Amino acid sequence: MKSNFNATSVTNNSDNTHKNNGNVVHNPWRDLRRFTDARIGLGRAGISLPTSEMLAFQLSHAQARDAVNFPLDINAITEQLSKLSAEKQLAAPLRLHSQAVDRMTYLQRPDLGRRLDENGRQTLLNFTAGQQNTAAKYDLAIVVVDGLSSLAVQKNAYPFINELLAQLGDNSELNIAPFSVVEQGRVAIGDDIGELLNAQVVMVLIGERPGLSSPDSLGLYLTWAPKTGLNDACRNCISNIRPAGLPYCEAARRAVYLLREAKKLKLTGVNLKDRTQDDVIEHQQSSRHFLNAE
Repeated sequence: MKSNFNATSVTNNSDNTHKNNGNVVHNPWRDLRRFTDARIGLGRAGISLPTSEMLAFQLSHAQARDAVNFPLDINAITEQLSKLSAEKQLAAPLRLHSQAVDRMTYLQRPDLGRRLDENGRQTLLNFTAGQQNTAAKYDLAIVVVDGLSSLAVQKNAYPFINELLAQLGDNSELNIAPFSVVEQGRVAIGDDIGELLNAQVVMVLIGERPGLSSPDSLGLYLTWAPKTGLNDACRNCISNIRPAGLPYCEAARRAVYLLREAKKLKLTGVNLKDRTQDDVIEHQQSSRHFLNAE
């Protein structure tokens, strides 16, 4: 099911219909839609949704399906990362693949998406064997994975990495491994890659499961001392990285904080808290339960 018409035109038509068509009952909650992408205040025509709202829903559903099924343009993103690698004097990106041979296998067998195929493992072994000092550790390995939304990776991975490196600075204390670009991968494939590259921390950028208002959300998963077999309790996550969600600059700021704390504490996961938002009002309230108040 392909999305061949423009989402903006649907939204605009919806607004006009609600204002001009006497058959549609206006919902006062609709005024709150300027603050959220959630489907609220849709109005009604008789006992049904207005046609424009139904068309908008079908468009969003088609975009979500496209995001899952559309293949990652690995040549394009590798070219972008190659230019960035040259600018930052990093090794050329590595193109890898999971054990899921195609998209259908990937969707039906999540376990295969968590492990590198034999060619990918050999690529990493050949790379590390070619380094002058194979015992040296990388501080950070950045892994770009198509996940469940290649659209998210195609649109957001490069600008986020560019912003991340800018915030780390040219004189960064981190020794960064070559970027890895993985097809048909899941989050845990970063553990394989980080272990083979002998990296202290692996950062996986992956397309998140598309929602009906967010088919292009990029997720970030940070893992200290990656090795095969770790679970998600060992990771920190930053989600919804995109212009309409968490902006690149803010996501990079949080990622830099977590990186530095991980290196200081030598851990990630449930024991590493993101304190970048501790100055907001909600976090200044007492932690005591009201039932225990004197």
